Amino acid sequence: MHTSGGETTFKTAQASSLETDFKVAVVIVNYNGGDYILSCLDSLYLQSRKPDEIIVVDNNSTDGSPEKLAQRFPSVNLQVLDRNTGFAAANNHAFELLRNNDPSCWVALLNPDTRPQADWLSKLMEAVSKNPEVDVFGSKLIWSEDNDILDGQGDIHHVSGLSWRRHHGLRWKEALELRTSNEMAFSPCGAAALYRTDKVNEIGGMDKSYFCYHEDVDIMFRLRLVGATFVYVNDSVVEHVGSAITGKNSDFSVFYGHRNLVWTYIKNMPSWLFWLYLPQHLLLNVLTILIFSCKGRGKIILKSKWEAVKGIPLAIRKRRVIQGQRTVSNAVIWRSLSKGWLKPYFFRRK
Repeated sequence: MHTSGGETTFKTAQASSLETDFKVAVVIVNYNGGDYILSCLDSLYLQSRKPDEIIVVDNNSTDGSPEKLAQRFPSVNLQVLDRNTGFAAANNHAFELLRNNDPSCWVALLNPDTRPQADWLSKLMEAVSKNPEVDVFGSKLIWSEDNDILDGQGDIHHVSGLSWRRHHGLRWKEALELRTSNEMAFSPCGAAALYRTDKVNEIGGMDKSYFCYHEDVDIMFRLRLVGATFVYVNDSVVEHVGSAITGKNSDFSVFYGHRNLVWTYIKNMPSWLFWLYLPQHLLLNVLTILIFSCKGRGKIILKSKWEAVKGIPLAIRKRRVIQGQRTVSNAVIWRSLSKGWLKPYFFRRK
């Protein structure tokens, strides 16, 4: 393990025999994943380190994908829900299964539109064996259409409440040139992340009210508040289409993403940090409304923010519980956050 530009990273050497000492289940939430989910499962069966279990939680797909994967991959633990519960609740369904069956194992999340490289899981589990004190690990995401372009190296979370994927859209060489000024990744992207199962269950899993988007940042924030740590594993690589099912920058993603970031701030930002950065949070929301309105998308962003406001009383009730469980200082959280008034608007790719 080493630190570069404030970020803790793990670069694997030769494979460790210790990696096989840990059990790991891979969880994929599917909703009309079509051929993407089949391709993802093909990649899992080609892993050099096989998952101990593969769980697919299907959110009542109507495209025939659950029937196809059941026929093609009979060993997969397929859980078909009776309605679309969203990404967060579906993952919680899998967390509950694992808690009942083997609470000591690790859980790796994958999006259905990903293709993990053959040593993806091996590199993650090697990182686990070398870093027994760490609770969360993240993978490097690359674009499926051009493997030289990064989809992200973890998520950065700004004090205003905005998050973005680190180095998203940069070519690998460009990202290397930025290494000396890199910010620390706050959390893994939920498209490819590894969690200690008992730690996740300790905080109650994902917030199901989020439905979709920003739940990966939220769960990592809550984990950090109880002392959990995160390591980015650069050699654990996953090809990602990105929003293949929900659509890039779609009304769906805008609504849930910009609603949920408000709740994440209210629930998780501890004590004096909440009040210190509240002006930046409010400014972010005002500017977001103005920017989207100028692009002719005022209706969806206003709907998102109105739903966020209506959910504030519940977010405050959740905040009391979350902050009551906090075990780390304000300073620990402060060091993990991105800062600067202009950073969300001009320097997001760094």
